[in-house]
Amino acid sequence: MPTPHPAGFPASPVGQLLDFTWTQARSCAFAIALLSGVAASALLPRLPVARYDLLLGYGVFLTLLFWRRGWESGRDVAVIAACHVIGLAFELVKVSLGSWSYPEPAVLKFAGVPLYGGFLYAAVGSYVCRAWHLFGLELTRYRPRATALVAAGVYVNFFSHHWLPDARWPLAALLVAVTGGTFVHYTVRGVRRRMPLALSFALIGFFLWLAENLATYVGAWRYPYQLHGWQPVDVGKFGAWALLISVTFVLAAFGRAKPDTRHTPPPSP
Repeated sequence: MPTPHPAGFPASPVGQLLDFTWTQARSCAFAIALLSGVAASALLPRLPVARYDLLLGYGVFLTLLFWRRGWESGRDVAVIAACHVIGLAFELVKVSLGSWSYPEPAVLKFAGVPLYGGFLYAAVGSYVCRAWHLFGLELTRYRPRATALVAAGVYVNFFSHHWLPDARWPLAALLVAVTGGTFVHYTVRGVRRRMPLALSFALIGFFLWLAENLATYVGAWRYPYQLHGWQPVDVGKFGAWALLISVTFVLAAFGRAKPDTRHTPPPSP
């Protein structure tokens, strides 16, 4: 039987779904605030400060606000900063190759990439860290070294496939293999449940693809086919995000308490 809600009321499927959705929205608070700022900045009149530079200041403000309010710990901020740096390196290579662009001018822009661009990856890091806290995430049968190795391969492949054969499908198979039997345990409305880690990557990748559609619509960046009018982001990016989220997950998991690798009984239905 499902565990009763702490208040004494049964955790109905509808109640759990609503609670799960609300907790996910809270986990996305940084990303929602960031994209809202990007959208709002597009509506501002011409200012003496470039929009991309303004958004960099806004991203720093959000980071400090979440830290000072206790919504993210110092360790979370470190993960978010690492995601920012890794994201900027990714952007520098991809923009130089013409995969996408930041067409607006900015003072704090290097090799075509505004420094604020790293916050788009930092927002993903914030989501993972906040979800870890809000859902009380625990891992079982997690293989940190193997998962980190494959995640590093995923990251490198998104650069190297421009010159070498694209290995994303073999890497996807390896990621499924190294996360086989790994479960993410989480709590929704007092009920402890679990989900295969690989499935969570796929689900997060899908919602990141939806977020990318929204981000490009409000002008966060542009793909070549969007320069003369917005078009939906290629559905293939869904798979790319499902792979790339492994990099953020490994960073968030690193340094936390050693996960329990013992066998645990299956959760209540």
